[in-house]
Amino acid sequence: MNGADCLMRALADAGVTLCFTNPGTTEIHLVAALEQERRIRTVLGLFEGVCSGAADGFARMTGRPAVNLLHLGPGLANAMANLHNARRARSPVVNLVGDHPVIHRRNDPPLASDIATMAAPVSGWVRESADALALPEDGVAAVRAALGLPGQVATLVIPADCAWGTSQHLQSGIPQPEASPLSESAIAKAVGMLRSGAPTALVLGGKTLLEPGLRAAARIAQRSGAAVLSQTFDARFARGAGLPLVQRLPYFPERARKRLAACSQFILVGTHTPISFFAYPNGELDLLPKGSRVEILADEKQDAARALETLAEALGAGQDMTPPPMLKRPERPTGALTAESAGAAIGALLPEGAVVSDESGTSGEFAYRHTVGAPPHDWLCLTGGSIGQGVPVGTGAALACPQRPVICLQGDGGAMYTLQALWTQAREALNVTTVIFSNRKYQILQVELQRLGFTTPSAALLSTMELSRPDLDWVKLAQGMGVPAARADSAEVFTSELERALAEPGPHLIEALL
Repeated sequence: MNGADCLMRALADAGVTLCFTNPGTTEIHLVAALEQERRIRTVLGLFEGVCSGAADGFARMTGRPAVNLLHLGPGLANAMANLHNARRARSPVVNLVGDHPVIHRRNDPPLASDIATMAAPVSGWVRESADALALPEDGVAAVRAALGLPGQVATLVIPADCAWGTSQHLQSGIPQPEASPLSESAIAKAVGMLRSGAPTALVLGGKTLLEPGLRAAARIAQRSGAAVLSQTFDARFARGAGLPLVQRLPYFPERARKRLAACSQFILVGTHTPISFFAYPNGELDLLPKGSRVEILADEKQDAARALETLAEALGAGQDMTPPPMLKRPERPTGALTAESAGAAIGALLPEGAVVSDESGTSGEFAYRHTVGAPPHDWLCLTGGSIGQGVPVGTGAALACPQRPVICLQGDGGAMYTLQALWTQAREALNVTTVIFSNRKYQILQVELQRLGFTTPSAALLSTMELSRPDLDWVKLAQGMGVPAARADSAEVFTSELERALAEPGPHLIEALL
């Protein structure tokens, strides 16, 4: 057996079931080995940013790594924006990056580059295989590294001679990663803060935003009066009717600062101190009130959800929790199609168990608000701020959870970065409904333009932020990728098209003209 065959067999033994590929000549032996290893499903992406975003979506929903098979340094470069988002999401992702055989590198061929150095900013673990015999063990080490808490991107560089050279099978298995022990001192400090009478907030992140963590936080809040907050964007929120509410911090710093001003003590659970996305001239950098007390109950390497359970027990919160208020779905909207009426339609129709991949930018806030009373669902956010994530993450989520409907809420500007994901959805017959909020501009940039004092921008300046001349035709773009599509210019049409798309199997796209 060659190194590639032994690698794929070892990866499958270690629990890998999915590989997103965009290969080249240096990866041919790896592709051939995938064809022989039937336990790993191979999915083709027409752009490496689709592969990396889909691997992120798969990891968020399963907690397990998918593999990306990438072609040398340029292939990795194409994948890096969504690997940046995956890193911020703490997603376990494994990159296999082909390289020239060592003997050929001295010739400086056109595709040669320093792959390991390129991988470092988006990877928590990087290794280059030295020979074919070591390759299977290197692959298992990459999976083990990716699964290390809280989850990270692991990149293995594979010279082509390691793939075609003779190797042998490695019996492999991956133990479950162990969380760092909880701190009794941190729990005692949190109990003291919650009993002090000072206004206190729990700031949640990571796995604490899934149902067990939310319920434990709600019990603590019920017992102590603490507020329950989260970062603006996290990898995955469990939400919907019957689940405790968590207040997500607003995006703009002055709004976030206003919400945080009500508290003087903050207990961080599985996350970091809240910070703003950007700095502004003469603006404050800190979001927390001056003089605030901040303590970490559990960091990202600890079992933060278990820490909340332990804190609830120590506080005497008990197991009973007042049921959350029963929030109603909005009515089906009528009239003009706006961001708010589109959000109301989504809230009215969102199916139980849905997975929402949200990269809707300025248009999606209403959808988030209007779905709070929808049946239980998961909400996946743009963790790293690098646009072009939404449609690929939805693609990976659909592969992870084929029995669950996936709804992708996507701004038109970001969608153009990775629209090739639609082709993968069509090829794999994935149950994804993509809503393109088509305002034909980078709306957030125009908002920031005003915030930075450009109150009378010229037409030339605004043209750099507008998607016009020509207008994008999302119906034709989707149909060209093999995805049925429709355009909606009223609330009634949008609601009808969304209802139809959710009822039919396979991918669909709706262009919402705002």
